[in-house]
Amino acid sequence: MTVPVDPEVFDQIMASLDAPMVVVTATVDDERAGCLIGFHAQGSIHPRRYAIWLSKANHTFRVALLGDHLAVHFLTQDDHDLAALFGENSGDDIDKFAQCEWAPSEEGPPLLLRCPNRLVLRRTGLFDEGGDHLCFVAEPVVATGTGPFTPLRLSDVGDLEPGHPVDERPSPATTRASD
Repeated sequence: MTVPVDPEVFDQIMASLDAPMVVVTATVDDERAGCLIGFHAQGSIHPRRYAIWLSKANHTFRVALLGDHLAVHFLTQDDHDLAALFGENSGDDIDKFAQCEWAPSEEGPPLLLRCPNRLVLRRTGLFDEGGDHLCFVAEPVVATGTGPFTPLRLSDVGDLEPGHPVDERPSPATTRASD
């Protein structure tokens, strides 16, 4: 017999994992987007794959759906201000890139210059099981780093207010990035 999941116990286990935080950036045409996420992981060793889950509520999700590449920027303990910029603000309301140093990548997504530990990914698949996030599976095409670092973690950003509430979702028919 299956025992129903106690949501409080599930949430406590997830919080105990204390996920490292990253900023994901995307672009399509001249539109840039970026957001703070904690749902990401290596998805395969051979071939190398990385998976990120983007909230269906946010601007980056809509831009990422239309683009081929994503950039994942691994934040350090010194990057709380970048986490706040990309986590508390919505690209629907402001240009986050006007408030930080960045450069375009050869593949398209903006690169945050303060974050040398990063991956540029080429999307290979999508998985939507109906939840509030969609999984982007991708192949790393560029990896840069400076060696071991101490990541900024979920427990370090508990003071941030999300730019979009988790239950805010566009209609399934929404596909244009500028909506």
